[in-house]
Amino acid sequence: MNIISKIHSFLLTFAIFLFFIYIFQHCQKQSSNVYEGDIIIYGGTSSAVIASVEVARSGKTVIMVSPDRHLGGLTSGGLGWTDTGRKETIGGLARNFYHRIYNHYQQDDAWKWMKKDEYGNTGQGTPAIDGDMRTMWIFEPHIAEQVFDELIEENNIQLYRDEWLDRENGVKKVNGKITSITTLSGKTFQGKMFIDATYEGDLMAATGVSYHVGREGNNVYGEQWNGVQTGVYHHEHHFKRLDQPIDPYWIPGDPSSGLLPRISPDPPGEKGQGDHRVQAYCFRVCMTNHPENRIPFPKPEGYDSTQYELLVRIFDAGWREWFGKFDAIPNRKTDTNNHGPFSSDNIGENYDYPEASYERRREIVKAHETYQKGLLWFVANDPRIPEEIQAEMKQWGLSGDEFTDNGHWPHQIRKASYLKNPNYIRKK
Repeated sequence: MNIISKIHSFLLTFAIFLFFIYIFQHCQKQSSNVYEGDIIIYGGTSSAVIASVEVARSGKTVIMVSPDRHLGGLTSGGLGWTDTGRKETIGGLARNFYHRIYNHYQQDDAWKWMKKDEYGNTGQGTPAIDGDMRTMWIFEPHIAEQVFDELIEENNIQLYRDEWLDRENGVKKVNGKITSITTLSGKTFQGKMFIDATYEGDLMAATGVSYHVGREGNNVYGEQWNGVQTGVYHHEHHFKRLDQPIDPYWIPGDPSSGLLPRISPDPPGEKGQGDHRVQAYCFRVCMTNHPENRIPFPKPEGYDSTQYELLVRIFDAGWREWFGKFDAIPNRKTDTNNHGPFSSDNIGENYDYPEASYERRREIVKAHETYQKGLLWFVANDPRIPEEIQAEMKQWGLSGDEFTDNGHWPHQIRKASYLKNPNYIRKK
C-alpha cells in the first residue's frame, strides 16, 4: 500500500470515528431531554404554526414547543368568523390556510348538518389575489385545527405539545442572546434563534425584554385611543342603547342596599390617562341549533344566579338584541361573541392575568368559564328572562362535534379583541 492509499484509509477511518462520536453525543443529548434546532418556536397559536412551516420550507430545522395540546389558538378555538377588510391583500401561508378551508367545504361530505346551498353566498368564497386560489373565511373550529395539524405533518415539523416554559429558571442566555429554554417537564431546547408566538408573551418577558401591562396614557406615544376611554360609545356595547337608565342598587333607589354584582363602585378614571386594565376576556362559544348535534347548556358548578341580575334589568328595560352576535358558520353553528351592555365578557376579572403564575391563570380561566356557562344557563332557564328570548335560546346548545375532549367547551379563551394585538405583554 503506497503512502497516498494509507492517508486515504486513515482519513476514512477518522471520519467514521468522528461520525460515531457525533451520533453518540446526539443520542446522549436526546436521551437527556436536550433537543436542538436552528429555530425554536414557543407557542401553539396559528402564528406559531405558520412560523414553523415557513422555517421548515426555508430549509432550516425547527422545533415547535407548544404549551397547548390543540394547535391554532383562537382560530381553532371558536373564532371562526374571520374579520377581513381587503381580502385580496392577504397572501402567503395565511392565504394558503384559507384556501385549504375553501377546498374542504367544496366536498359534499363536509356538510353534515346542512346542505351546502343552504349556507348561501355570504361572500366568503371571494377570490384572493390571482383568482385561482379561492378562499373561505368562515369555518368550524375542528376544521381549522385539522388544517393546522395537516400543515405540521406535511412539513415534518418536530412538535412537542403540553410543554410549558419554566418562567422562573427556564431561559438561558449568553452575552444577552438566548441559547436554550427549558420547560416544566425538564425538556431543554437549544437553538440559534427563538420566536415567542404565544398570546401572553411569556418567553419575551422571561428573557428580560422590557414591557408594559395595561393601557398607556395618550401622552406616552401621542396616541388617542390607548388610554382610559369615557364618553365613547360604539359597537353597541353600552347602556346608551337602552331607552331608560338602569338602577344599579339591589333595592332600586336605595344606595344602602348595595350595588348589584358586576357593577364597580370605582370611577373609570380620566379620559386618556393610563391604568392597569387590559381588555376583557371571553370564550368564543360554538353553538348549534341542530337537534341531533345540540348539547344542552350545562349548569356549571358554582352557579350563582345573582351574578346576572343586571341582565334581567336590561331585558326589563326593553333590550332584545341578545342574538346579535350569533354569527353563522357552516353546519348550523355559530361563532358567538360578546354583544350588548351585558354579555360574555367577564369584565374586570382578568387584570392580573398577564403576569400571573400558571396556577393563578388557570383560576382566572376557570372563573371565566363558570361565569359564561352560567350566563348561557341563566338565559335558557331562568323564569325572569323574556319569553321570546328564552324560547329561542332553548333552540341552541353546545355543538356536539366540537371540543369533544373538553365537554364541548372551547379550549382557548379569547384574550384580545379582534386579535389586532394579541400580546398584552408588549415590547416597548
